[in-house]
Amino acid sequence: MSKSEQTPENQQAPDAEVALDSAETIETTGEEVEAQDAELSSEEIIAQLREKLNATEQKASENWDSFVRLQAEMDNHRKRSDKQVEDAHKFASQKFVESLLPVVDSMEMGMAAEGDVEQIREGMGLTLKLFESVMEKNKIEAVDPMGEKFNPELHQAMAMQPNPEMENNTVMAVMQKGFTISGRLIRPAMVMVVKNP
Repeated sequence: MSKSEQTPENQQAPDAEVALDSAETIETTGEEVEAQDAELSSEEIIAQLREKLNATEQKASENWDSFVRLQAEMDNHRKRSDKQVEDAHKFASQKFVESLLPVVDSMEMGMAAEGDVEQIREGMGLTLKLFESVMEKNKIEAVDPMGEKFNPELHQAMAMQPNPEMENNTVMAVMQKGFTISGRLIRPAMVMVVKNP
């Protein structure tokens, strides 16, 4: 049989064999490529994981350093705060004492002064005014409730007496002034209160 007389089935047989051989070769080559890719992929994955691990370790190290610094800063802040509170307790009255020093100076000059009683009284009056201005600056106010209604929050009743000229529960005498600082009672005024029958 000549080549021209061969059937198409016969003609396709050699091509099919070639195609089969090519497919096997491609398949074999494909397996080799996949194996190489698998090896490369594993190495690449390991390299990527190493990079990620290094980055994570570096980040953890940075976070640890930040934590240690923050801890130290908080300790320093606490120590500073404790020191400030301690100083505030120690020197809370410093401004008040500084404002009292001119009064002390005035009293010492009055004690050293010579003269008659009127001059000494005048000097004492000036010293008292100076002292009252110091108290005003420091928000210390006197409680002198003469003629006012008795207030148990500011006054302490020492005695009760009848007085027909005044209403009940009115302060008729102040034995000792009271004092407040910024509205807070330091000492109540000691008073005598009217109690009519």
